[in-house]
Amino acid sequence: MSERRPLGVHAVLIASSLAMVAPFVWQIITSLKTLSSATAVPPSLLPEGRWDNYAKVFDLLPFGEQFLNTVVMATGRVAGQVLFCSMAAYAFARLRFPGRNVLFGVFLSVLMVPPQLFVIPQYQIMSSLGWLNSLQAIIVPGLFSAFGVFLLRQFFLALPREIEEAARLDGAGPVRIYWSVMLPLARPGLIALGILTLLWAWNDLFWPLVVNTDPEKMTLSAGLAALQGQYQTDYPILMAGSLIASLPVIAVFVFLQRQFIQGIAHTGSKG
Repeated sequence: MSERRPLGVHAVLIASSLAMVAPFVWQIITSLKTLSSATAVPPSLLPEGRWDNYAKVFDLLPFGEQFLNTVVMATGRVAGQVLFCSMAAYAFARLRFPGRNVLFGVFLSVLMVPPQLFVIPQYQIMSSLGWLNSLQAIIVPGLFSAFGVFLLRQFFLALPREIEEAARLDGAGPVRIYWSVMLPLARPGLIALGILTLLWAWNDLFWPLVVNTDPEKMTLSAGLAALQGQYQTDYPILMAGSLIASLPVIAVFVFLQRQFIQGIAHTGSKG
């Protein structure tokens, strides 16, 4: 029984991996087909080598501008969340002040509120500031998140207090301890939050579609959504554009996957 059990575990893992990879493979195959072939019933499992679908994406969309908008928006959100969420998380994990637990509970309650409820007030704020059809409108609302505070707070709680006490004995204050001691030790957690924020920002569709209607101010997700017609959608071109848009995020995850897994593993080590 002990020899069969690992084989069964590996079989489940292999089957799960194939199920997760299958949509991505189908996306690649569809991007190399014609529209008639992609919508044929029964579907064809073989690509047709239509590499010109990738060139048509650049013809139909201001792809360069939208890609740059997405990079700037994602970078701004990642930098903002890593900085602001780590500051709040350190305060909740290490500093003692009246009402700390109550305030942290209020922060966590935000996670139970559907984000769609914030759309109208956020839109009114962006409109009153004159930020519609601008990068600020899609960056500023994503600079902070309650989930990021919770994630990093759990990570700071897992760090040994002896390091902090030694720094305090050397005369370091709370700001110096946070910036020079705790923040470098929290690097895996910061990378984990950065990757998660990058994925959310890169795939964010609803908010950029609401505040930016100018195609040259849109992000890639909103631009690709514009390829879907009311009566007909060219799925091969849409799949080609989606594949191009997803490559940078895949590259970032592959490069930082070890730190990401390490950060998530450390997060739950202490409550």
